[in-house]
Amino acid sequence: MLKIESPQNDTYKKLLSLASSKGLKKEGLFLLSGEKLIREFLKKPQLKIIYEIIGPHMEPFQTDASLQLQLTHELFSELDVLGTRSNILVLQQPEIQNMSAEDLASYRTKGIEAVIPIGDPGNLGALIRSCEAFGVPRVILTQEAAHPFLPKSVKASAGSVLRVPLSRGPALAEFPRNCIALDMDGTAIDDFVWPKNGMLVVGEEGPGLEGQGKSPFAQHIRIPTVGVESLNVVVAASIALADRARKD
Repeated sequence: MLKIESPQNDTYKKLLSLASSKGLKKEGLFLLSGEKLIREFLKKPQLKIIYEIIGPHMEPFQTDASLQLQLTHELFSELDVLGTRSNILVLQQPEIQNMSAEDLASYRTKGIEAVIPIGDPGNLGALIRSCEAFGVPRVILTQEAAHPFLPKSVKASAGSVLRVPLSRGPALAEFPRNCIALDMDGTAIDDFVWPKNGMLVVGEEGPGLEGQGKSPFAQHIRIPTVGVESLNVVVAASIALADRARKD
């Protein structure tokens, strides 16, 4: 076990960087926090455990971590950005497939895949969880989307980011026209006939797709509401995915 007591320690600086998109991209690692989530992961670990980070008066988990790191109370509290007060695992990120606009032009989906440009990590994680729940075979993140392995995204996904196949595509405006757009205008979802294969594009609450420079998508569907102008993106997308699963 390696003890770290200084915030200037190089390993500690690397760990702190994993709370940012820049650090996640550079290191290829991410933080898994929360006792329940960690215990669930350890039942069937499919990613390499690089470190187990232990705070004062904490007992280590039974893991295959390459190294255990013990931090002072102050250092652990700063790293524990979600306030879990439990050991933290540092894991190797699963592969995220990169897809260019040219790749998408010839890409053939298997079922209805989700295209997500969401910049809020909490909403992103929650929506990836819904994608897993309703059998979405792949999530394609646009360039506008937050990093899926930010701590808030991992927590909100309840671990779904570890299991759902992820790709990173180009900006939303570069996606092919034959996508299905979930928007405030279009065919009411009750009347919509889902194709066997395709891409469902969702937009942020408020600006929606218009605020993200949308392409002229071939089909638009909407969820009728009474008394409110729009739904939270996770709620709206979950309703759409549930409708697809029900009609399949």
